[in-house]
Amino acid sequence: MVHAISLPPHRFGGGYVDDLFLGRLDPTVDPFFKEIEGLRVSAHFLIDREGVVTQYVPVFKRAWHAGVSSWKGRSGCNDFSVGIELEGDEKTPFTDIQYACLTALTRQLQSGLPDLDDEDITGHQDIAPKRKWDPGPCFDWPRFRLALANCGESGSFSSGTWPIVWT
Repeated sequence: MVHAISLPPHRFGGGYVDDLFLGRLDPTVDPFFKEIEGLRVSAHFLIDREGVVTQYVPVFKRAWHAGVSSWKGRSGCNDFSVGIELEGDEKTPFTDIQYACLTALTRQLQSGLPDLDDEDITGHQDIAPKRKWDPGPCFDWPRFRLALANCGESGSFSSGTWPIVWT
């Protein structure tokens, strides 16, 4: 499941997404942080604006990224999905390196999760349509799907591949 996140809203960098996912976000740093104080959320992965991929939750463990959700008749998507956050918002196009890393990461995930078909890759907006907007209008689904089609099964791209630790 593809998501988008920025903390505070519409600002990038600063390590605040890390702090949120690790339960250490300081509510005094920004007024918005006070609004989300106590929120317990996580994702399996984050791809920042520069293409750095951070894993927060092992792939075979539940992350808290989907909330109240349903996909293809199954509710509770946290129980059966992998959450990938892209650092971004609904107003800013995602970077080329984010697409490249998302494509490679997706293919790496598919190599370890053979039941993960391309058509099962969706956005938060699709599993919680009246509640969530992300990854939003700036996410180029045709570009991502074409990149997946051209990537092959290895997940390789110009800078090589990296291993995912299957835990």
